[in-house]
Amino acid sequence: MLHRISPIQFLTLLSLILLQSCQEKTAEDPIADKKPNIIFIMTDDHAAQAISAYGHPVSQLAPTPNIDRIANNGARFLNNFCTNSICGPSRAVILTGKFSHINGFRMNGDTFDGSQPTLPKYLRNAGYNTSIVGKWHLHGKPEGFDHWQILNDQGNYYNPEFITKSDTSVVEGYATDLITDMSIEWLQNRDSDEKKKPFFLMVHHKAPHRNWMPPIRHINTYDSIKFPLPESFYSEHENQLAAKHQLQTIYKDMYEGHDLKMSIEKGSDSLRHNPWKTDFDRMTTPQVADWNKAYRPKNDAFHEADLKGKDLAEWKGQRYMRDYMGTVQAVDEGVGKILDYLDEAGLTENTIIVYTTDQGFYLGEKGFFDKRFMYEESLAMPLLIQYPKAIAKGTVIDALTQNLDFAPTFLDYAGAKIPEKMQGKSLKPLLSNSENNKNFRNAIYYHYYDFPAFHMVKRHYGIRTDRYKLIHFYDDIDEWELYDLETDPKELNNLYADQKYADIQKKLHLELEELQKNYEVTEEEFATTPKTQVKKAYENFARLADEEPDTYEGYQYLKQN
Repeated sequence: MLHRISPIQFLTLLSLILLQSCQEKTAEDPIADKKPNIIFIMTDDHAAQAISAYGHPVSQLAPTPNIDRIANNGARFLNNFCTNSICGPSRAVILTGKFSHINGFRMNGDTFDGSQPTLPKYLRNAGYNTSIVGKWHLHGKPEGFDHWQILNDQGNYYNPEFITKSDTSVVEGYATDLITDMSIEWLQNRDSDEKKKPFFLMVHHKAPHRNWMPPIRHINTYDSIKFPLPESFYSEHENQLAAKHQLQTIYKDMYEGHDLKMSIEKGSDSLRHNPWKTDFDRMTTPQVADWNKAYRPKNDAFHEADLKGKDLAEWKGQRYMRDYMGTVQAVDEGVGKILDYLDEAGLTENTIIVYTTDQGFYLGEKGFFDKRFMYEESLAMPLLIQYPKAIAKGTVIDALTQNLDFAPTFLDYAGAKIPEKMQGKSLKPLLSNSENNKNFRNAIYYHYYDFPAFHMVKRHYGIRTDRYKLIHFYDDIDEWELYDLETDPKELNNLYADQKYADIQKKLHLELEELQKNYEVTEEEFATTPKTQVKKAYENFARLADEEPDTYEGYQYLKQN
């Protein structure tokens, strides 16, 4: 039997239905009209060559399917660069959106002024719940974070120390796995008030930083793979004086025990030269047993082969690559675990997920490991960003971008005002396809200060456009280099003295001066080091390498100058 209702009753009932519908939609659709969450995953020294989304032949032999998920579901940047290719300074730039000479952290060993305005502080003021887990490496305690759980100094791969607001403790396990699990635990365990806020989580891995200790499960993963070594593996660095003086050549400067895990003799598990023993001594008895079980057969086979010359150099290159890729494999698994958690928790749609590293890294190009130089492998940073609500799948961006741009980008997406003193630019217009890639930036500026220091790479600064690169190496030398990246992408032919490029050289000098003016670079940034201090540094590093200073690579030129 049907019951008639009055118009007033009908309107009241309709209002109740609509109200309930809105309430149900809010409960079922937590991303409606909310600020995006942000997860910033950053590794340490992860070369783009080792991410399969970038297509390098090396990465195709050791794919990274989970990191690739971010690229496939969002954007891949092809020309993203750091401002200063070394760990601490890059982190300071990311936190502040300012160059090293402005934020005050020019080189490792400096003290970061945590009281200055930073990205997490701005986001917290904008209503975000903020957290960092993993590598901090800026000295002092993090500021601007509601929660932090950071590695002590560089951190160790096995059983690392973690510092929290209340204590410092050794946590048994493998660093990459621990950082992944701690990050997910923080997401899960936020209280009810915190879960009402959008979150900003920085997941900072130690891997794949030196000394490339894979988890037990991946020590032998790539033993059957022969990775292609670069054509420039035996580079003579013609017309590249700074490259001649560096101390980061794989087959000359790696520590055979600490870096390459080589044993002293067949049948022994004792390592060769190993100046930093804590990385191995901190392992538990079961971990040591599993480690030795995995490495001894490989080391014994090496002793039986009795390699010399180029065969030995290439063996070292393969050992380095296999260990490096083993640490990357664990990172990729961790990224997959975080992505799966976001899917299961219904957080993916409204979360910006970023994958990057603090700078590029050498995988044998020019014979090098490490970073520091303004050459492409060291300068270029992989950058992948996923945000299903706003970034189309498979987006490719070739604009000239930098880590300087990260902070403005996140603030832009958060709906917060970008401070005028930040020197970067928001990437949001590129990601929304509202700005042409070619119009974004004409050139990027770079400045490296950490000399004399590990690997003895000279201080230098320079400019990179879409085609050319101009670099000035200074301090105890005064050398300019010019490269045409279109005809010489591997940067083997210094064109600075080539008259055919005289007009281009002049134009680049003017552009460089203009950038330095715009970024407020003063004469203070070009200070040099007393020769006695440089000499002492070479002597110290010779002792660390367990060699005589007079025969140490890179030391000889001091006698001639």
